[in-house]
Amino acid sequence: METSQEKFGEFNGQDVIKYTLTNEHNVSISVLNYGGVWQAFMVPGKDGQRHNLLLSSDNFADFHAAGYSINRVIGPTAGRIENGEFTIDGKEYHVDTNENGNTLHGGSTGWGDGHFWNVTVDTDQGTITLQQTFTPADDTYPGTVKAAVVYTLGEDDSVTLDFYGESDENTLFNPTNHTYWNIADESEPTIEGLDLQINSKYHLAVKDGKIPTGERIENAGTPYDFSKLTNLGEALNEMLKTPEKGFDDYFEVTPSDTLAHEPIAILHDQKSGRTLKMFSDRNGLVMFSTDGITSDVKLNRPGRPWMALALEGQTLPDTPHHPSFGDVALRPADPKHFQIHYEIEY
Repeated sequence: METSQEKFGEFNGQDVIKYTLTNEHNVSISVLNYGGVWQAFMVPGKDGQRHNLLLSSDNFADFHAAGYSINRVIGPTAGRIENGEFTIDGKEYHVDTNENGNTLHGGSTGWGDGHFWNVTVDTDQGTITLQQTFTPADDTYPGTVKAAVVYTLGEDDSVTLDFYGESDENTLFNPTNHTYWNIADESEPTIEGLDLQINSKYHLAVKDGKIPTGERIENAGTPYDFSKLTNLGEALNEMLKTPEKGFDDYFEVTPSDTLAHEPIAILHDQKSGRTLKMFSDRNGLVMFSTDGITSDVKLNRPGRPWMALALEGQTLPDTPHHPSFGDVALRPADPKHFQIHYEIEY
């Protein structure tokens, strides 16, 4: 395993550093100290070139200006929390709201927004470790939380993201990475040629503000049915009937660690022959098809709707108001660990 680092830009007078690990197959991952951004997942192609499977940019200014939390660490909580309020052990808490009176992705000062992480690289283990301590002054959530995110590149070309959290007070912990994928060659402007499979029977009903109602809706017989590899272009065209004109939805999935390490999602590109398998130990997958992105977004593909597919592994959102979705409370002396794992065939 080889490692390198370089200056990638600046934010608020501080250097943004890109850390890269490369294995013996010339597969590499790159991570930024700003926002914990997963900047690149490079794999060799049949054309002799290397391809970035992530929606990304080699220019930090354009990357940051694009918004949409692209490839950032999301925390303390992924997804939405209604009214930015929750109760743990009978005590009510209020945190920052940043979207229609609700909290989205940890609020306006979440872990991927404006925060730098301390980074260490271990070449022997193939890891890039990000660590940071967050207080209510940093993110508005209760407690002092020691958080760590470990990116591991395997010699088998797999990538694993481990999320660790411990707190001195009751708080919430439901982190993810807001990873945007397009595993086709860069000459393909959208994800319409990709096939997707999701290990899911239900998606969540939502009300105004994309807040879950608590109801589960069967996927079968709808554009949400990805029980087998299904062409995304066909499904997306069905979703033109929706207000979003694409996917921005919550799927309930079977965690990989309860089903003999079965993936929660598989993404396949027939043209390049690439297949990405995604594994997660939690019950939720948020899928967003870059609806509404316009040409002023400057990334490694032309800015437009459906240019990439965000797949976010997490516990189902707004769990404080829907206990059947799971429990994301983080309590003193009870640290938490979650994992997302990817396997790539190319």
